[in-house]
Amino acid sequence: MYCPFCGHTETKVIDSRLAGEGRQIRRRRECLACTERFTTFETAELLLPMVVKSDRSREPFDEGKLRGGLQKALEKRPVGREAVDDAVARICHKLRSLGEREVASRSVGEMVMEELRHIDEVAYVRFASVYRSFQDIEAFRTEIDQLRHHRRRRESSTGQLPLLPGADADKKKP
Repeated sequence: MYCPFCGHTETKVIDSRLAGEGRQIRRRRECLACTERFTTFETAELLLPMVVKSDRSREPFDEGKLRGGLQKALEKRPVGREAVDDAVARICHKLRSLGEREVASRSVGEMVMEELRHIDEVAYVRFASVYRSFQDIEAFRTEIDQLRHHRRRRESSTGQLPLLPGADADKKKP
């Protein structure tokens, strides 16, 4: 670490402690040449992969675009900001976990759809209609039918009985 005062290359660490809610390390340093003291902050550099678009162009992953897409789908829906933040964090974590330098934009879109399916089904259908370029009402119907099927599978896998008697019969009606 170069001294910011004299430019000498050798400094020693006097004190280290956690900062920024445990996401940074604060270090007090002293220059071995001029004895001036200064503070540095160390954070982990977690790189997200480049996004390869359908036209084969590449661009850096943009968390702002991800958040904007989720917020647009969730517009005027009863979903809090915390749910959006959590979804963005989960998607970013999945992308980092892949360990890939590049990821197809299609994969990112599928991750967004999976998150929206769990957060809000209306937002999911909104996003899917744009993402998959629905051309007619039948495409909407097909997607909603798949969503219903997915929900039934999830509910039946819990092994719990319905809260109200006959609740299953109500779900089967179109």
